[in-house]
Amino acid sequence: MQNTEAEERKPPDGVKGIVSLQLVLLVFAGGLILMLLVTTVAIGFVGFRDHMVQELENHANDGAVAVGLSLSNAIDGNDRVAASSLIDATFDSSRYLKIRYENIAKGFVIEREAALIPPGIPEWFVQLIKLPSDDFRKTAQVVRGWQQLGTVTVSSHPAQGYVVLWLVMRQLVFVALIIGAAALLLLWLILRRTLRALTNLEVQAQAISKRNFRARAPAAGTRELAKVTLAMNQMANDLGQLFEGQAKLIQHLRKINNEDSATGLVSRRAFYQRVRTEVDSKDIYQRGVIALIQLGEFGQFNHEYGRKQGDLVLRQIAEPIRAFVRQYPGSFAGRLNGAEFGIFLPGVTAVDGHFWLEELIKTLDGVYSDSATGLEVAVYAGVAVVTEASDVDSLRAACDEALLVARAGAVTRCVLHEADGPVANGPADWQALLVDAIDNERIMMLFQPLVRASDGQVRLYQVQSRLEVDGEWVPASVFLPMTERFRLMARLDRLVLVRVLKLLETHPDMNFGMTIGSSAVADAAFREHLQSELTSAGALARRLWFNVPEAAVYHHRSDVGALVGMLRRIGGRLIVDRFGVGGAPFSYLRNLSFQALRIDASFIRHVDSIPDNRFYVESIVPIAHSRGVEVFVAGVETAAEWHELVKLGIDGGTGYHLARPVEQL
Repeated sequence: MQNTEAEERKPPDGVKGIVSLQLVLLVFAGGLILMLLVTTVAIGFVGFRDHMVQELENHANDGAVAVGLSLSNAIDGNDRVAASSLIDATFDSSRYLKIRYENIAKGFVIEREAALIPPGIPEWFVQLIKLPSDDFRKTAQVVRGWQQLGTVTVSSHPAQGYVVLWLVMRQLVFVALIIGAAALLLLWLILRRTLRALTNLEVQAQAISKRNFRARAPAAGTRELAKVTLAMNQMANDLGQLFEGQAKLIQHLRKINNEDSATGLVSRRAFYQRVRTEVDSKDIYQRGVIALIQLGEFGQFNHEYGRKQGDLVLRQIAEPIRAFVRQYPGSFAGRLNGAEFGIFLPGVTAVDGHFWLEELIKTLDGVYSDSATGLEVAVYAGVAVVTEASDVDSLRAACDEALLVARAGAVTRCVLHEADGPVANGPADWQALLVDAIDNERIMMLFQPLVRASDGQVRLYQVQSRLEVDGEWVPASVFLPMTERFRLMARLDRLVLVRVLKLLETHPDMNFGMTIGSSAVADAAFREHLQSELTSAGALARRLWFNVPEAAVYHHRSDVGALVGMLRRIGGRLIVDRFGVGGAPFSYLRNLSFQALRIDASFIRHVDSIPDNRFYVESIVPIAHSRGVEVFVAGVETAAEWHELVKLGIDGGTGYHLARPVEQL
């Protein structure tokens, strides 16, 4: 499963809100820079303040001396008016806070005083630095000759000091902010470049946690991180190879157990196991036909041409059989033994099945005859009809009886075993009936709960459809093969989709699952319609699961890829259904983004007593879980099966043992 880079960068559950290492380092280093700058500004400012205090003290001393000399020599210090004029002239310079002249000889005092706080300077700043005004007061004597006239006291006004210090403070803070911002920016760039390797490793680790082993972190700039990156890349490569090897091993074992090595068709055991599942299942009543096909005189052919040529003929015979079953969704074929083959066609009538198999027998006879030049050979087929009372043994016996009749003529022949039952509709009748039922929306839905293995609660309701055909409600197992054959699945799935979306609105606490047919998956117009409906549905789409048969994944890979991409963007969920019988390789576990798979019922039947079935489920579960994919099962019909499946770690399942389909929720 592939995830976008944005998804991979999202913090995993449980670690949301935890600060990043880059932020921690940036805050720590930024704090140190801030402390350094504050300390530097404070030291510089205190030094400049001390200098300003000294300047104001000197200024006060010079002022006192100058005024004293003026009163002593330039004017008559005893002249009150002249002294007052001198003091006013000096005070008006605004450089003094207070000037006081006390004349002892004449007994008068002249005093001038200004406000302490200058305009434009915040009071808090004045209170913060508070210049020592008392230190700025200096006194000088006023004399004439040897006679002391009085004293003059001058206090320098700290306003200029406050103004200069306020200006210096702003300049220092501004420069500190510039330097601090530049330092933080440079630090951020350095940390970003240095820690980018850690970010890449984090993305890679999250990708590995989602079992995406193809993610690689680029080489880091520092030696230590470069070593860690190299180790992580090597680990991802090793894990990827381990996963691929495990998947290939299971695929190989499944092939050995379920496929015939000479023809590539399913083996005898696997064929009858699937037939038994289709026929004996309580979930649905399965109609259809089963055929046994035999190459006559094959022993003589092997004697004349050798076993190597015989194996070649078997492979040549298998090709048209394989092409034949691909035309009918849900059908399958296998090599039973020697020159005997089996074919199961679900949902078809006796007339249709017999007719189609006759055409196939003629094709096989041509292939066989061309290879057996000089020999009188024939192809025989015995066909039996699946009824509600059928089981595998009775069907096999019926096919054997029909096969004996076919062999009696010693010519290529397909014989249908006579069975009591109603006269079936032909293909043209079926098509007309299905079109009429879909056009008039004569459809009924049943809901089968998919039960969680962990707590027995319902995970979702799987929607099963019924069509009213010729006055009878027909199960999906009967009409779906014909619907697929006549390319009506897209129309049917549109009807089901509309009803399921309404159910999502009326049942906000429930999840639903619906199956999309193979031909609907391959229909671009249907996919566009599906996208439009799900987009309009908004959040409802996140509670809808779509089942796509594994065979559709195998035969319509690009179309399924487009469907998966659309569902991922919208939020819909995908289940690969009938997993294990569609023929798709395990590699799509890595290449497709789906949320769950449902193992076919043929692997679930008697899973508690058939080691091969148990081994298959046991092998699939950890691989799927390692990719974040849930594992569901179908066809659970006994408590022993369910108990064994829960022990194997499956996530949920459907079947008559768990819950029967219901008409009302």
